[in-house]
Amino acid sequence: MSHSGATLRAVLVDDEPLARRGLQIRLAAQRDVEVVAECATGIEALRAVADHQPDLMFLDVQMPGLDGFATLRELPADSLPLVVFVTAFDHYAIRAFEASAIDYLLKPIDDTRLVQSLDRARQQLREQRAEAHCARLLDLLRRMSGKAAMTLDEALGAGSVPDPRSQVIAFKDGNRIVRLDVAQIRWIDAAGDYLCVHSDDETLVVRGTLRDIEQRLDAQGFTRIHRSTIVNVRRVRELRSHINGEFFVVLQSGQTLKLSRTYRDRLQLLRS
Repeated sequence: MSHSGATLRAVLVDDEPLARRGLQIRLAAQRDVEVVAECATGIEALRAVADHQPDLMFLDVQMPGLDGFATLRELPADSLPLVVFVTAFDHYAIRAFEASAIDYLLKPIDDTRLVQSLDRARQQLREQRAEAHCARLLDLLRRMSGKAAMTLDEALGAGSVPDPRSQVIAFKDGNRIVRLDVAQIRWIDAAGDYLCVHSDDETLVVRGTLRDIEQRLDAQGFTRIHRSTIVNVRRVRELRSHINGEFFVVLQSGQTLKLSRTYRDRLQLLRS
């Protein structure tokens, strides 16, 4: 996906030329949107995603051959753009969200709804890019740790947690010690011996394991939803069912996390 600042690189997929033209004209009024490809079929869409690595795809549901849902299934997970489904039938909306689309638009497209979809895409991209930055940093730390563990320890230090009953946790992030109210934590994810602690204000990168921090957090307030993810239950806005018994956990911030089948027993806690 593009990481070129604020520009949203979009692909339009619709078998009706007039529908593509209408959407193209509307998007031309958005300064931060660049249409990099227009496609009349699902096959063309697969090729366009591979060639352009777009941030966003407007995908028609009803198309001959590969329809919108079939096209989505054929896309590799690691190159999947954000998706807005476009349909003339609103009963497709539920299926669209189950397919992890960020939004859907009914034909004829309403200008206000289009702007809302773009705003959702912008927010999702900001969060994804922050996560990608964190993931790259964690990968660098993992690779460095085998070569200069002591230097890394000195540089990063260890996350320290005082009294388990305390509502404040002190983390050492680089040369800072940050005292964080646990209520500000949205979710925590892990990569090797390092954690990304995503709070309301920033993302801290600290040395530690999910097992360590899980033992020190309130079990009624935080729960594991994936082998590498802990979520603040109070920040969960909704649950969306997914394939193979998995769920998507949507936070109040709009961030979407996956709840794996292994942790389905945590659903009751999240629903309460």
